[in-house]
Amino acid sequence: MKFKSVKHLATFLLAILWLNTFTQEIDKEIKSSKFYVYWGWNRAWFTDSDIKFSGDNYNFSLLDVKAKDRQTDFAFDPYFNPLKFTIPQYNFKIGYQFSKNVDFSLGIDHMKYVVENNQQAVINGFIDLNSTFDGNYSYDSITLSEKFLKLEHTDGLNYVNFEIRNSGSIVKFKNWHIQHSEGLGLGIMIPKTNASLMGMNRHDDFHFSGYGINGLVGLKVLFKEKYFVQIEGKSGFIHMPNVRTTNSESDRANQHFFYIQQNIVFGGFLSLNKKE
Repeated sequence: MKFKSVKHLATFLLAILWLNTFTQEIDKEIKSSKFYVYWGWNRAWFTDSDIKFSGDNYNFSLLDVKAKDRQTDFAFDPYFNPLKFTIPQYNFKIGYQFSKNVDFSLGIDHMKYVVENNQQAVINGFIDLNSTFDGNYSYDSITLSEKFLKLEHTDGLNYVNFEIRNSGSIVKFKNWHIQHSEGLGLGIMIPKTNASLMGMNRHDDFHFSGYGINGLVGLKVLFKEKYFVQIEGKSGFIHMPNVRTTNSESDRANQHFFYIQQNIVFGGFLSLNKKE
């Protein structure tokens, strides 16, 4: 999926969410204090990304690199297998609703980011590794074969984020309550990157690589004000200037991109204050 005006779209979305969240009058009387937790799954789309690779004897950039997520086929195993349920792309969050319509939360969006194999890209820079790819490049075309580059954040593109959300009622009917929500988030990126760069040994550990910001909208269906299912749409920006690619400390990749995420999550509240 390609977004030709994604910067304008994301900026507009974030501005609207900010105004909607922070310009509404907040009810200062706390009606109920509740913790909540949810778990669900996501689908993600990414804009093209310029990726810079640097290390001993090489420094080059690949321009407009295409990537996609990696969905796990839906089945009881692994989606509901307690030993494998973190394999699919998932969303986990624990939050605290401290007023009538505002809550804070901490969670993780576990996405997967896979650079598409055998695509044509533009390369600029130099390589001097005594390899078949050695040379000086000036915006030349190159095929991203697995012998040259395999790059995946598949275990995964982990966005550990803090969010503030505003919610409001749409309609109530007996035990059912439908609400809307909007919010903003920011956090850090802790990917586990599977990279194969010109045959060098890969680095395969979780590492701090950068940061992310996001805006979101959601539609929640509550049952008895306790259990809920929620559909969410997120748009955000990720910047990772410190991606580990090989076992060498000097080898790094630097990239940034925008993303859109669609989520479905299931959760529940734990009431701490019964006062209404």
